[in-house]
Amino acid sequence: MQNAGIAALGLNWRYLAFDVAPEQLQPAIEGARTMGFIGLNLTVPHKILAVPMMDEVDAAARKWGAVNTIVFEARGVDGEWRPVGQTEPGARAAVRAHGYNTDADAIIQALREEFPLKELRGAKVLLLGAGGAASAAALRLAEEGIATLWIVNRTKSKARELKDAVLRTFPGFDAREGFPDTAVDLVINGTSLGLKAEDPMPLDAAWLERNRPGRVFDMIYRPRETALLKAARSVGCQTANGMGMLLHQGARALELWTEKRAPVAAMRAALEANIYV
Repeated sequence: MQNAGIAALGLNWRYLAFDVAPEQLQPAIEGARTMGFIGLNLTVPHKILAVPMMDEVDAAARKWGAVNTIVFEARGVDGEWRPVGQTEPGARAAVRAHGYNTDADAIIQALREEFPLKELRGAKVLLLGAGGAASAAALRLAEEGIATLWIVNRTKSKARELKDAVLRTFPGFDAREGFPDTAVDLVINGTSLGLKAEDPMPLDAAWLERNRPGRVFDMIYRPRETALLKAARSVGCQTANGMGMLLHQGARALELWTEKRAPVAAMRAALEANIYV
């Protein structure tokens, strides 16, 4: 996806994947800065860990409490910080790491594309998970004006922490822990359960059968249909996976690195051609 976007923009760049252990995140970021990287994307479990490692944190990333995109910036001759990809190598004596979050807006965009949810205001939502992407989703949904958000996490204290974080940012919002006692419009899986074939479902099949939520969205995009989505579809729910979210968060990251409009069509075509091969 990113390499297709880079090629469409005519840039002499290359997007690569690296496995980095959580305890090595800080030296990995410093190494990328030293080697002249344009920027980085971060995935689970690095998004929350990275926040205090940044020299600068975008207001939205600070609000959502997670960083999934790093833009390395150099100070130009005018004293302004610019993405290093937009500066001359000789002007890169001082480089800072600027953290952004492109997940939060991407999930809202994906939900509106996948479901007839032009207006999320007033919706009742069950969120599974309390990690970086789930945290960003919780806060962004509250900002969007949903009616009620239920948060469920395997570690209950994490669900409570996320609920409290939402209430600190949006006092008076209706955020709750645990499963809803009423029908919901939307279930979102923000956990990693479903990435592996042997994973248990993040939501009990009996609950799905009994409550039949209108829509189920899984942030996981591979496999195409997780066990959760298959079970939800079997009881009549509308379902969607996380490919749209992946696309839009990646497109926004590319725009931050390049200061150019992302070639979304080329990036979408690359995803559709390669993600399920």
